[in-house]
Amino acid sequence: MQSATTVVEPRPTVADFHRVNRGGGLFSESVSQWIGAVFALVAQRLGLRPTALTITNLVLGLATSVTVVALAGRVAAGDVPAWVVGLAALVGWQVAYALDCADGQLARVTGQGSAAGARVDVLCDVAAQIALVAALAATAVAQRPGTPSWLVAVFAGTWMVNLVTSVMQSGPNAASMVTSTSLPVRLAKLVRDYGAVIFVAALVLMFAPALTFWVVVAFTVVNGGFLLASIAFSARASLR
Repeated sequence: MQSATTVVEPRPTVADFHRVNRGGGLFSESVSQWIGAVFALVAQRLGLRPTALTITNLVLGLATSVTVVALAGRVAAGDVPAWVVGLAALVGWQVAYALDCADGQLARVTGQGSAAGARVDVLCDVAAQIALVAALAATAVAQRPGTPSWLVAVFAGTWMVNLVTSVMQSGPNAASMVTSTSLPVRLAKLVRDYGAVIFVAALVLMFAPALTFWVVVAFTVVNGGFLLASIAFSARASLR
């Protein structure tokens, strides 16, 4: 009598998790998604669900941004070293974003994806990015008290263009204005790569917080310009 043979499925590797990433830009794919793949592997080994990573991302992202807001005035006054806050922002925001990358990887590799989980992911992204915008705006105002309120409002509004377009890109009507994947194009797109953006923002907080005002100005122009270009691109396509 022959005994039944048990087939042992191979355990997924870091490369397996990274292979199912959804991109995000040159920096995100090269750095954030790889760190996320490590987090996804650890979570899979521990038996965690993707939503556990999503919530951890939210908590860490919020805690980091709240810390930056709370200390913005003290940094401007010279009571707290800027590098301490900047380093905390660099680590906190990057780890939170890597966890955001990891939840989707874990869901796809383990087959735990769900509509509810996807909604939680998007809602947590919105909350984390609102907190990030508040942190940058608070620093800009603390460093430059004359910062116009309208600039802060436009900065906050246009910042969400990245999140909205990334959600739209996952649907059946997704389209790209620039389809080239050449290195020069990918380098140019770093201005809209979330991983690269929070990396640069944290470096500014660390070494030159007084320049945060110009970071706000720059991303208001970039995101506002992208919004107008996207409207024109989509309107032109719809009129064909």
